[in-house]
Amino acid sequence: MRSKLFVLATAAMLALPPIARAQSLAGLWDATVVVGGVDVPFRMEITGSGAGVKGSFFNGDEKVTSTSGRFTNGALALSFDEYETKLEATLKDGRLEGQYSRGTRGAPYPFQAKRFVAAPPADERVPSIAGLWNIQTKSAKGESAWHLIVRQSGPEVSAVILRVDGDTGTLTGAFRHGTFVLGHFSAARPLRLEIAPQADGSLSLVQNDERDKPLTAIRAEQALAKGLPQPSDPSRFTSVKDPTEPLRFSFADLNGKIVSNADDRFRGKVIIVDISGSWCPNCHDETPFLVDLYRKYHDRGLEIVALSFEEAAQLKNPTRLRAFIKRYGIQYTVLVAGEPREASEKLPQTVNLNSFPTTFFLGRDGRVRSAHAGFPGKASGKFHEEAKQEMTHTVERLLAEAVQFSSGK
Repeated sequence: MRSKLFVLATAAMLALPPIARAQSLAGLWDATVVVGGVDVPFRMEITGSGAGVKGSFFNGDEKVTSTSGRFTNGALALSFDEYETKLEATLKDGRLEGQYSRGTRGAPYPFQAKRFVAAPPADERVPSIAGLWNIQTKSAKGESAWHLIVRQSGPEVSAVILRVDGDTGTLTGAFRHGTFVLGHFSAARPLRLEIAPQADGSLSLVQNDERDKPLTAIRAEQALAKGLPQPSDPSRFTSVKDPTEPLRFSFADLNGKIVSNADDRFRGKVIIVDISGSWCPNCHDETPFLVDLYRKYHDRGLEIVALSFEEAAQLKNPTRLRAFIKRYGIQYTVLVAGEPREASEKLPQTVNLNSFPTTFFLGRDGRVRSAHAGFPGKASGKFHEEAKQEMTHTVERLLAEAVQFSSGK
């Protein structure tokens, strides 16, 4: 009887169309998105099955996991609500092909993926490029240099470019035919980077397809010894016109209620005013840290106000911002301040406000005592830890001051 049931079950399964008998997608995949005609390689992981499937992108050791997912009849759909994005692909001949849609933020990225296969050992001598490098540049923000942080294990390399506004996320890849080819995609900030060691010990860097605009990186200690420009200090990059005046803000929360720095709930409190946006990858890096600060110091007198600058479509219906708040468990005040291009206009007291995020630290008198441009994520290693220590120390120092505040607040 059992044998007959087995035969019947097998026959029924074979009667299904091949796509319905597809194997589980669970496991690691080598994927690519096409951005501006450039193939950006990255790795992703799929877990679960059916309506319970989830997909994760990697940012170094961190995972960005889909809010929801489904794999039915050979079609995969993954949603990332805090980015308001969706990955849709079809399984065919063992490969996934489809697109990564970005809501109102532009055209979808073509997407494809195949099962992960470990790369064979390199058959050529692999140069050592691990360490801290100085990239000479002239950025639109007025920077003269960036950091390049490289970690290496044989031919395998991970790297991150750290600018004043934050980092690129962890780029990963390997050495092949004289060049390290790296990629990064973690639901946002896709980037392809080619690193070619030069005879003089420097590195030639090509971002995406900008071969006509290569960058040069030299060892950080050599750049310092030669007196070359150093990366901008994020604690000195942004300021206010008159530090004797309280920093003023007045914007609506998600319920339409106007919240102002003059409200009683902020009187005599230490306040972090965070210039943010749910579209901003570096803001995603900073937010868990702010959530922890608020949880630790709120009872001692710390308030945090995020001024979120969103695109026009989000201002009408801030679904992504709501998902962002839910994703990180934000309990501090979030106000909708306008579009990103309006930040300086909406906060006319600021000077050189052009980085998302930018964090202002207000003493109990409402005046700006410190400002920090950008935020280096975990990918930036010691710079991430140093930024957290510096910002935590600032909060503790301000909380320890006597309660004094201006009547003009």
